[in-house]
Amino acid sequence: MKAMAGETIHPLPHKIIIKKRKNKFIRFQSERFVRVKPSWRKPRGIDSPMRHQYRGQRPMVSIGYGSDKETRFMLPCGFFKHRISNVHELKTLFMNNKTHAAQIAHGVSARSRKQILEEAKKMGVRVLNADAKLRKEEL
Repeated sequence: MKAMAGETIHPLPHKIIIKKRKNKFIRFQSERFVRVKPSWRKPRGIDSPMRHQYRGQRPMVSIGYGSDKETRFMLPCGFFKHRISNVHELKTLFMNNKTHAAQIAHGVSARSRKQILEEAKKMGVRVLNADAKLRKEEL
């Protein structure tokens, strides 16, 4: 199914994306010492109260905080992101253009981007960063 000029490609109907719980997991005692940065590290001390998960301690990362398997990695627009670097890789999305959207890789040249965008329009594949690194007259 080809997309007409100016027509946007919409995803298939999908399950509502629900984040179960959003906790800010920070490193143990990072609020106490400047030298301990807040980025998450698993506590490994033998007597660590956080590792033992005593009452009053911060929550630890666990599988229960994960999102639903069907909607994991799904973008808010309803597509799954697929990074491509050339026109040949775009052809893998031809059959999955209702569930997956293309994202052109950072290092792709402007000339290759134009080729990818033209081919994507023919195939009806949505490109997430279509206007990146191209001037207005090139679009």
